[in-house]
Amino acid sequence: MFVGKETRPGEATPQERRAADQPRARVLGHVVQCDGARATIAATIGRDEIAIAGSWTVGKLISINLGATRTVGLIYGIERPHGHWDEGGSNPILVHVELIGEVSDRDGRPFFDRGITDYPYIGAPAHRIRAHDLRAIYDLGGRRSVTLGRLSQDSTVEACLAIDETLSRHFAVVGTTGVGKSTAVSLLLRKAIAARPDLRVLILDPHNEFAEALSEHAVRIDTTTLDLPFWLFRLEEFVEVLYRGREPVMEEVELLRDLIAEAKHAYRGGAGGALKRGDSGITADTPVPYRMADVVRMIDERMGQLEAKNERPHYRQLRTRIESAQADPSYRFMFSSHLIEDTIHETVGRLFRVPSEGRPVTCFEMAGLPSEVVNSVCSVLARLAFDLALWSEGRLKLLVLCEEAHRYMPSDPRLGFAPTRHALARIAKEGRKYGCYLGVVTQRPGDLDPTVLSQCSTVFAMRLANEQDQAIIRSAIADSSTSTLAFLSAMGQREAIAFGDGVAATMRMKFEKLPESALPGVKDKRGAVPRQAHGSADDVDLAQIVRRMRGAGRRERTGGASVFAAAARGSIYDALADDGIAVPRRPFAR
Repeated sequence: MFVGKETRPGEATPQERRAADQPRARVLGHVVQCDGARATIAATIGRDEIAIAGSWTVGKLISINLGATRTVGLIYGIERPHGHWDEGGSNPILVHVELIGEVSDRDGRPFFDRGITDYPYIGAPAHRIRAHDLRAIYDLGGRRSVTLGRLSQDSTVEACLAIDETLSRHFAVVGTTGVGKSTAVSLLLRKAIAARPDLRVLILDPHNEFAEALSEHAVRIDTTTLDLPFWLFRLEEFVEVLYRGREPVMEEVELLRDLIAEAKHAYRGGAGGALKRGDSGITADTPVPYRMADVVRMIDERMGQLEAKNERPHYRQLRTRIESAQADPSYRFMFSSHLIEDTIHETVGRLFRVPSEGRPVTCFEMAGLPSEVVNSVCSVLARLAFDLALWSEGRLKLLVLCEEAHRYMPSDPRLGFAPTRHALARIAKEGRKYGCYLGVVTQRPGDLDPTVLSQCSTVFAMRLANEQDQAIIRSAIADSSTSTLAFLSAMGQREAIAFGDGVAATMRMKFEKLPESALPGVKDKRGAVPRQAHGSADDVDLAQIVRRMRGAGRRERTGGASVFAAAARGSIYDALADDGIAVPRRPFAR
């Protein structure tokens, strides 16, 4: 039984003392069972020792003294045999721990090794773990690190993350709504930008909340400030625009495939006559300019030909779809007249912040946009991110952060937009070789493509109430401390379990508290005005609302220049060079 003793200044506390012959009074319990992966510790709690019961709470790490080494165990269960508690006497308890590694002293310093070489023997004394051993367990061994918060078990020990491994091998943040997931992501991005000034970040932001949270680092784009020419879209992405997410007519798609390739030849041939029709070097997917007017003209010409008589209904429907898309304000960012020129270097430079001009983050705000716009644009952005990293030969480091990632990469292959899914999956599988990284944020990991989640080598698991979601995370954990995830449904606010390549060992931590001005969702997109409504319903101007609804998607320009069109006219290679990145001159093509 533990007897409490007051500690004088300078005297070692019970949890700091580890001598093999220390008195019984400093022992919390003894090992009574061990099967190689887990152990059971017997302890006694009396009326006067209730204060030390906190040492045996679920989720705490404890230390088992073996003399030369100290085995580290994670408490995953506690029980009082027979379920009876004696208020006046001593109460035997059993503490169940999972063995996760061992600490040994080398040159006067503690070092932690995963796995067990010497297993606890029956009767081995168990103690509260000391702070020095905790720091050794989570020591990153000299790797470049950032501090995200503190350990849940001991707030004096910093929770550190190996930032290079976390980014380069992809990461995921999962947790149910309201647990501080977006705040944790905002904190992680701030730390990553500070540690990696060369990093560029593209956030797919469905709730329009990150631009204000990262106001000093980010620029905001939406369809009113986006210039993304239609000729950058691959055929399947352009088809999504024309058919508004509905099932396409395959006969029309095949006609469009031929027409777009021919229009690209016409544009290039008209510019310099270097290419002839039939040249197999340009297809409907090649990112070179063409005129939509040429496509419409070719449709009219073919409808006038006798041999096209049977296909006239398909041509007519195709022309109607093209004209409808061109007239739709939601697609003005694609079909503006000035987007015909070959400005891919400007478009890509502004999207991916090259040069960064002190703001390396781009927030693509999608709240309120039609799903087909989101589908097509996200597909193009993800594809461009990979290609830009590829053709810069890894000199440009890009992070694509997907908020609500299950929307783009659902577990059911029949759901979602296939090109977006494929583009993001390509980043997940191949991106790390070229400096293109993926960050996945979701509240439903069970609805996320398991292949993508398996590519995320560092995971921050916050509170998850759904059993299926918890099972997905348990299957993803790599090391032996799977019992840590047993309390996923009871995690506190801003608390997470971090595991994977970015941490030394599975770690239960609490994120730093950000100031209110840096919290996502606190401010609306105009700046300092809180999101909650002001005034009463009687003050609503319905006429103004209707005008806004009818004008949705129209450009708000100053002096006729959009965010991207007002940019410098140098090539993307020059922009990369201005930012200190040397890029070989290669064509930007797949």
